[in-house]
Amino acid sequence: MATEVKVPSMGESITSGILSAWLVKDGDFVEKDQPIYELETDKITSEATAEVSGIIQFKVEQDAEVDIGATVATIDDSAKAPTNKDAPKVSEVKEPVIESSAKTSKVPTKEAVVEKPQEPEHSEKVLSPASRKHSIETQVDINQVQGTGKDGRITKGDILSAKATNDSPEKETKAAQLDSLVNSTPSTSSDSSIRETRKKMSPLRKKIAQRLVNATQEAALLTTFNEVDMSRVMQLRKTHQESFVKRYGIKLGFMSFFTKAVVNALQSVPAVNARIEGDSIVQQHYYDIGIAVGTEKGLLVPVVRDCEQKSFQEIEQSILDFAKDARESKIQLKDLEGGVFTISNGGIYGSMLSTPIINFPQPAILGLHNIQERAVVVNGEIVARPMMYLALSYDHRLIDGKEAVTFLNHIKHAIENPDRLLIGL
Repeated sequence: MATEVKVPSMGESITSGILSAWLVKDGDFVEKDQPIYELETDKITSEATAEVSGIIQFKVEQDAEVDIGATVATIDDSAKAPTNKDAPKVSEVKEPVIESSAKTSKVPTKEAVVEKPQEPEHSEKVLSPASRKHSIETQVDINQVQGTGKDGRITKGDILSAKATNDSPEKETKAAQLDSLVNSTPSTSSDSSIRETRKKMSPLRKKIAQRLVNATQEAALLTTFNEVDMSRVMQLRKTHQESFVKRYGIKLGFMSFFTKAVVNALQSVPAVNARIEGDSIVQQHYYDIGIAVGTEKGLLVPVVRDCEQKSFQEIEQSILDFAKDARESKIQLKDLEGGVFTISNGGIYGSMLSTPIINFPQPAILGLHNIQERAVVVNGEIVARPMMYLALSYDHRLIDGKEAVTFLNHIKHAIENPDRLLIGL
């Protein structure tokens, strides 16, 4: 009996996708729950698994656009898994027998066969020992050399002259090839395939492009900057990292500190925790923070829910799990919806400063950057401190400059005084 493999529902807003990769071969035997293909939509990329075990037969090609509910393959669940029962055992495999007309003859081993370099034929030519040596070294055909010595003996000079004569055409050919290469004009047609490649945008990349354009067109974007001294957070991580790893099995990262700092700032400046819907301003009283994750197929922003209630360990674990799922195309649509604010860490790629674009309809996004030792003034003295630039991009229709600067200062204060975060102040 053949079981149809249909594209599952991915959410009300998703009606089609691209079958971006078959994870098995046509005609393979697949096991139940084995991943068999990847479906890429304008929001997520996910893996589909086999509902039954059997032999799979494809109905659509890779990179084809398919509708939700469409049949992309069938699985013959009456087929049995292949076994190696019929394969010969190693002990039963015999070496081939080579017969010889002479009973005493043996097949020479690989090591016994040694080829000697052949000397040029000179049965009818008379050579001196030196000439013979040079004929072998230069590989000159003695039969083509006219001897100039006594009684027609071929001398060393005859060998060298013949070698020079033979080399002249080869040198001329190489020179002509080099001249042709240097003076040739590159062909546009032959280089076009090397200089450029073209492929269709994936649904996810199209959606990302559309959302970014919409954000710049529908919101009044403005970015404000500040810098933060990371000394206290770095020292706190260094002091407790070993105990944290031993207890929870994961590392204490910077993102949990910034997530807690954002929650603290949203609570202190409620205007940032809102959104515009038509002619209304919707005030949000929950703290679901989106964490931008870069993948090979584009940027995804999974949402960590109820961050005000989560511990540092729970936030770190949620971020790790989401990042793993995003990179393995296992993230769910529900994981990407409903965030109130986004944090994007360009510092992991070495970014020094940027102006991030909001994840519309969210009103703001915090951009983190790399940490660099810089000279700063502390208590009247110039000292080197690990500093990070912060960038807050926001919708100026909803958030005024005063609120944005106040919000960013709250984050700076929380990171530079992380002990207050730990006790909820």
